[in-house]
Amino acid sequence: MNDIHSWVTTANGFDGFHVVRGFGIVRGITCRSRSVVGSFGAGIQQLFGGNITLYTELAEVARREAYELMIVHAVQMGANAIIGVRYDATEIVPGVTEVLAYGTAVVMAAGAAPVTTVGV
Repeated sequence: MNDIHSWVTTANGFDGFHVVRGFGIVRGITCRSRSVVGSFGAGIQQLFGGNITLYTELAEVARREAYELMIVHAVQMGANAIIGVRYDATEIVPGVTEVLAYGTAVVMAAGAAPVTTVGV
């Protein structure tokens, strides 16, 4: 599990692995806006309908940046995986969007979770 990118999921775990340690929530946040020229170009695309590629590209870059920041945060904490990943986006002011990627940073280990017994 050297590359944490392979160990990021929206699920609550990975088949054949168990959580050894949880670090809590990690997040990556970015705020993005389109330049005046980009907004003008997107306005032209709106006139013709269909996919507004300039906004699609902006959204993809913002999500990728938030995702990478989340991973950096997890690695700094000592995690080797992130489970329960979600995205959120909010328009802060017209034309400026905040994108948040968040999940739970954990250390995963191979094999079934150890069985514990409580007093007999």
